[in-house]
Amino acid sequence: MIFNIVKEAATEVGLNAYVVGGYVRDIILQRSSKDIDFVCVGSGIRLAESVHRRLGKEAKLSVFKNFGTAAIHFDGFEYEFVGARKESYREDSRKPVVEDGTLEDDQNRRDFTINALAISLCEEDFGDLIDPFDGMEDMRSMMLRTPLEPGITFSDDPLRMMRAIRFATQLYFDIESATFEGIVAHVERIGIVSKERIINELNKIILADKPSYGFRLLFHSGLLRFIFPEMADLQGVEKINGMTHKDNFYHTIQVLDNISEMTDDLWLRWAAILHDIAKPATRKFNSKVGWTFHGHEDLGAKWVPKIFRRMKLPLDERMKYVQKLVKLHLRPIALVNDQVTDSAVRRMIFEAGSDINDLMTLCKADVTSKNSDRVKKYLLNFKKVEQKIKEVEKRDQIMNFNPPVTGEQIIEVFEISPSKLIGDIKAEIKEAILEGKIKNDKDEAFSLMLEIGTRRGLTANEKMIAAYANK
Repeated sequence: MIFNIVKEAATEVGLNAYVVGGYVRDIILQRSSKDIDFVCVGSGIRLAESVHRRLGKEAKLSVFKNFGTAAIHFDGFEYEFVGARKESYREDSRKPVVEDGTLEDDQNRRDFTINALAISLCEEDFGDLIDPFDGMEDMRSMMLRTPLEPGITFSDDPLRMMRAIRFATQLYFDIESATFEGIVAHVERIGIVSKERIINELNKIILADKPSYGFRLLFHSGLLRFIFPEMADLQGVEKINGMTHKDNFYHTIQVLDNISEMTDDLWLRWAAILHDIAKPATRKFNSKVGWTFHGHEDLGAKWVPKIFRRMKLPLDERMKYVQKLVKLHLRPIALVNDQVTDSAVRRMIFEAGSDINDLMTLCKADVTSKNSDRVKKYLLNFKKVEQKIKEVEKRDQIMNFNPPVTGEQIIEVFEISPSKLIGDIKAEIKEAILEGKIKNDKDEAFSLMLEIGTRRGLTANEKMIAAYANK
C-alpha cells in the first residue's frame, strides 16, 4: 500500500522516487523490517509532506530541515525521506560535504553493493529493481563488497569498516577479499569515529546469533586492537617446560557463543566477554602447578568501570551488574564439592542476589572443553550446585537480603547516637546469619542484637525491648 501512496505523492509533486537500501536488501533476504528509506531526485521533505497528507492524522511527520530529511511514523513503520545526494569527504573527518545528486550519485555513496539496491516507484518503471553494482549476485554469493574501490569507501567513512563486520555477522555473509584488505589497510582511520558510533555497531555484533564470527573478523582485521585492546590482548598461547595455557581470546568468544544460545540479554553477553579479561595481567607460571591466573576475577571486576567509561557504555546499574558477574564467575565452581558448607552457598546467594540465575548461566557457558564427557560432567555438577542453591534459599531466604534488625532499632533500644558501632552490630548479625549461627529471623536477630550490645557494654532500654516484643 505504502509504495502506491508514495508513487502517487511523487507524481503529484513532480519527483522520481525510489525505495533504497536496507529494506530492499531485507525483503530479498526474507528478513522482516519496519524501516523503509525513500530517495527522490529533489526535495525529500516535499515528498514526505505529500505522503503525510495522504496517510492522514494518524501518521506523525517529523521534518529535519538542516539535514533535508523527513520521517513519518505510521502503523508501526518508520518511513524516511531524503533527496538523492552525492558526497565528498575531508581527510580528517567522516562528516561529508553533501550536494544534491542523482539516483546514481546516491547509490555510489552507499556502503555495500547489497545496500545500493533500489526499487523504482516511478510511473513508467514502477517495481523495477535498479542494481548498478551486481548486488543481487553478491546476495546469492552471500558476499559483502563495496560499490566503489574499498580504500575510498573506508577512508571516506571509517565507520563502514565496523558496519561491514556487523553485516557479515548478522547475515552470515563473507567479506570479499579486496574489501577485507581495504579494512586492514585503513584500520587506523577508525580513530576519527566517535566512541558512541563504534559501540553502537559493536553491540549489534554482540547481539548477533553467533557473535564470535564478528569478533574473529575484528581481530584479524586489526580493528579490535584499536577499539578494544584488552580483548585483543587475550589472544595468544605461551609455552614453558612443555606446558601451555588455553588461548583466552578464542575461549572467550566461545563462551560468548555459548551464552548467546541461552540469552539475548546484552549485558549478560558483556559479562561473558569480560569474565576473563584480566587473565593476561595475572598470568604466572609455577613449575609445580603450571599456569595460573590467580585473582583475575577481582582484577577484571576492577577494570569493568574503566572499560565501560572509555567505550562509552552506561555507568549505571548495567555496569554494576556486569562487574558483579565478572567478580563472582568462579564462585559456583568452588561449590561443586559435596563437602561444601551451607554457609558458602549462603554467601554466594547473598553476593549474587537476584542475579544468581544469570551467574549460573555464565558459569555453564564458561565450560568450553573439547572433551564432551568433561563438559557433561561439569554441567551435571552445576545442576547439583543449582539444587543446593534452591534448597538453601528456600530455607534461609538470603537472596536480596534485608537486615532483620535495622539501625533505627539499635539506636532506640540502646539509646545511642548514630555511629560506626551501629554498622558493626548489623554486620555481626549478618555474619551470624550467613554462617548459620542464627536463622534469618527477626526474633533470633533481635536476641543476638541484645547479646552483642551487652558484650559491648551497652545498656538496653527495657521499655523499648517490650515494645518491640509486642509488635
